[in-house]
Amino acid sequence: MLKVEILEPDDVDKAASVFHRDGFVCVKNPLSEEQFALNKAGAERVMKEQEEEYGLEKMTRGYARQSFGNQLHNWEWCILIDLPTILPILNVIWNNDDYTCRLGGGDFSLPGAKIQHLHADFNKDYFNDPLGKVTDRDTPPAFINVNFTMVDFTVENGAIRFIPGTQRSHAPIPSLEEEPEWMRTNYLCAPANTAIIRDVRCWHGGTANNSNHKRPMTSVGYFAPWFRPYDEKILPRKNYKRLSRRGKQLCRYIVGD
Repeated sequence: MLKVEILEPDDVDKAASVFHRDGFVCVKNPLSEEQFALNKAGAERVMKEQEEEYGLEKMTRGYARQSFGNQLHNWEWCILIDLPTILPILNVIWNNDDYTCRLGGGDFSLPGAKIQHLHADFNKDYFNDPLGKVTDRDTPPAFINVNFTMVDFTVENGAIRFIPGTQRSHAPIPSLEEEPEWMRTNYLCAPANTAIIRDVRCWHGGTANNSNHKRPMTSVGYFAPWFRPYDEKILPRKNYKRLSRRGKQLCRYIVGD
């Protein structure tokens, strides 16, 4: 099991330092009680809808494991965009506040879900350097995802696992069969209402849900100030109008009609 320190939201500099070292950092109580209740209720509603639509066998991440997909058409996800407990940490990580929101989503696993292979998200070399000297692993993070635990993450219910420090690694990610046991059991156990701010290149994977309960995790993601590959208008204008001034600035490239 991973031993991680869950930091206070105002411990900004330390959070940024841990993020750069490990590829992720945990922050406690990023959501107020009201925000947490609203976000969790949205997650429970969408889980029910997607269970009915896909069934256990045809979920998008394998048996009993499902990606929420983009959910910014639901206000319960929009409240995650401009959290004062999270944005100051991103400001320090990027040394800039001109990053932008890309999407809101997350995933969930249901009882019976099996362990998921290690992987990195957004795993595409967007440089295509003809000299072969620079890849996406040689830069600061182009994309940061912030996950929010909707329940306590435990060994039994399928906590996410991480391999710290792999966000810049050029090594091939081992298959599930090749993984040493410590990688398979590097569970990140954390209480409900914990934010996991992560460089999506850091190796991670879901674990088996051997409990009798669902394990939901919501998220919001941001592109770096220097990265602007927008092509989807995924935020309805009615939700955009409800955002704060800062939220509107963050979402200026994804708002549509």
